[in-house]
Amino acid sequence: MTKLTIATRVSDLALWQAYHIKERIETQYPEIEVVLNKIVSNGDKVLDKPLALIGGKGHFTKELEDAMLKGEADMAVHSLKDVPTYIPQGLRLSAVTQRQVQNDVFLSHQFSSLDELPKGAVVGTTSLRRRMQLLQKRPDLQVKDLRGNVNTRLRKLQEGQYDAIILAWIGLHRLDLLKDIPYTQQLSLDMMIPPMGQAALGIEIVEGNEKLSEISAFLNDDTTYLCTHIERDFIASIGAGCSAPVACNAVVQDKTLTFRVMLGFPNGTNIMQDSVSTDIKNSADLGKVTAQKLIKQGALELLKKAEESAFKEEMPQRL
Repeated sequence: MTKLTIATRVSDLALWQAYHIKERIETQYPEIEVVLNKIVSNGDKVLDKPLALIGGKGHFTKELEDAMLKGEADMAVHSLKDVPTYIPQGLRLSAVTQRQVQNDVFLSHQFSSLDELPKGAVVGTTSLRRRMQLLQKRPDLQVKDLRGNVNTRLRKLQEGQYDAIILAWIGLHRLDLLKDIPYTQQLSLDMMIPPMGQAALGIEIVEGNEKLSEISAFLNDDTTYLCTHIERDFIASIGAGCSAPVACNAVVQDKTLTFRVMLGFPNGTNIMQDSVSTDIKNSADLGKVTAQKLIKQGALELLKKAEESAFKEEMPQRL
């Protein structure tokens, strides 16, 4: 193999991620030329509707997968949180890179922290997961939809359309944008549980190519792969759709794996949550086991009601 083509979205963050993987591969395998196939995904085109109303985060990956299936790319680099748990036949999620800071971050030009926001303050986020957790803690806030790329979201904050916004810390760090925000507060994992796969890159490849499998093994981080495998198992087992506010996060510290989950209504009510810690050696099936535990407590019925109500009375400003 002398040439490898990576499919990538064209957003600033996606390109940063793709060039990062390109550099790692070319350093390890100098005999391989790595080129990028830059693709505008449907999720990047439709910016006036919530993701859940255009098919969810799969709209960030479908065109890249189609390119691989057509022979137009050998590999795709994704933000793992955007990758659905279903992978098309002929492709494989072969590696997950080492995860960095997973936390969400509070950003404001006026207020120093989430606790400092006055009653009725307007907070922007695209995420039903964040909306659920924000309104559980601060039901007095107004949470409004926030679409667009990172720079567009930051511009809207600076223009005063929002008193604060919540984004993933890692994206702002990678693009060196945190320095431009007067007030930032990294939210603890107990305060704001991340989504499946946050802060990790998912490497998807065409099946049947031994060299691609070898390269994937080089890019993979075993601990991150385990944690995100548990998170993806939980989401797949519980059948959480894109309209359901669900948070799940696995972390390892001193050979102990802790898995936090939360689901509920977008308005911060009807919350169901759990936190489990176990020896990392016994953790492989923790996502499935936790899902079954919550299913016995009524999680499927709760999710169905949450999805039915997601874009009705709880969220009229999204329509």
